[in-house]
Amino acid sequence: MQPTPQVTPQDVLRVARRDFPSTPEDEIRAILEEYGKESFHREIDRVRLAAMKLASGDVRRLKLQIDGATQDYRDILAAAEYPRYDKMMFRIDRLSEADKNKIIESDWNQYQTWLKKE
Repeated sequence: MQPTPQVTPQDVLRVARRDFPSTPEDEIRAILEEYGKESFHREIDRVRLAAMKLASGDVRRLKLQIDGATQDYRDILAAAEYPRYDKMMFRIDRLSEADKNKIIESDWNQYQTWLKKE
């Protein structure tokens, strides 16, 4: 089973400032706040972080990721947090437990490295 990151609104703000330094903070915040408006939107901070990770500092891509999250947030989470596992989704059962665990550990490490970088 994959670990789940525990993130805060402060993480979202820190990463927004880090990854979008040349874009006004109000603009990034407005984009991010498109996800979380509906009662069925889940894990708001986690999804907003995932969208920023996938956007790689590109405001246009951030808008696309947030739009995608409003449709199905799980796709955004899987791609951002579990990229190797997500790519292997339909073949993962063919792997040994050791290989699955290596993928899970690798995904977790890459996400944590991205989240914690300054």
